[in-house]
Amino acid sequence: MEKEVYKAYSSYLKDKYGEKVYKLPVKLPLTCPNRDGNLSKGGCTFCGEEGGSFENLSSCLSVEDQLSRNRDHIGKKYKAKKFIAYFQNFSNTYMPLEDFKTYINQALQEDIVGISISTRPDCINSKYLQFLSDIQYNKGIDITIELGLQTVNYHSLRKVNRGHGLAEFIEAVINIRAYGLRSCAHVILNLPWDDMTDVMETARVISALGVNEVKLHSLYLMENTILAAQYEKGEFELHSREEYIKRAITFLEYLDPEIVVQRIIGRAPEEGAIFVNWQESWWKIRDEIVHRMKHENTCQGKRFDYLGGKALGIFN
Repeated sequence: MEKEVYKAYSSYLKDKYGEKVYKLPVKLPLTCPNRDGNLSKGGCTFCGEEGGSFENLSSCLSVEDQLSRNRDHIGKKYKAKKFIAYFQNFSNTYMPLEDFKTYINQALQEDIVGISISTRPDCINSKYLQFLSDIQYNKGIDITIELGLQTVNYHSLRKVNRGHGLAEFIEAVINIRAYGLRSCAHVILNLPWDDMTDVMETARVISALGVNEVKLHSLYLMENTILAAQYEKGEFELHSREEYIKRAITFLEYLDPEIVVQRIIGRAPEEGAIFVNWQESWWKIRDEIVHRMKHENTCQGKRFDYLGGKALGIFN
């Protein structure tokens, strides 16, 4: 079998569970502290009304019902027998602890081998982590917390109104690991205010912190968002498709080769969008990145040589 140029999520899951495993999205009736006035209003400037999720069922349906319906569709399509319940939209820990426990417990089903929880770095604490750790230990279900980082450039974080900086992400990753849970960082590689140095430093920080997984996205613009309005006013320019490919390859080169890569470019809804992946299929861009890496004889971790007291190498 040909060696992969990056540690793909699908291969990781198959190796771990002995067969293909698929995510079943779950949508809860949620908001975010960056939208409801707790920290700010309006949310991140790129965030639409769906909170970063699409192709989901209605949040009016119970967790059990959503999992059942998605299982019927995905299970039949891919002949899958094992699944991960993916709590996807907005900030899934931004609710009272007892409500959170109820939702998570509803996902504890026989064919669910993992639970992924998408949230913000500033929306978890020891009480939520202890509950999840107990679930993982007592039920044997792997728990991953997916954190929206986007970039380590805190100036860019402020521009997109994230409502948190780098420090909150660092603390969250440290705490997640302390409770024996896995972490995943979401990164937007082509924010208009980030350059290649920011891309490299984001990979380096994620690697140094021991994040377990990453999910890469290209920036897309949804109608009726602050970011779309700024773009239409000419306040910034979008990076080219070629620039994104270069950034994705560079990011992977600096990334710890043991970190699992959930995706190297994201999918996004075309309906209601004014810009998505240069109006090209996401998989074509993914295939181009893989083709370039093979052609250039590079791979994930090729430049992962900056930790472990690098300067002492002359004495060893």
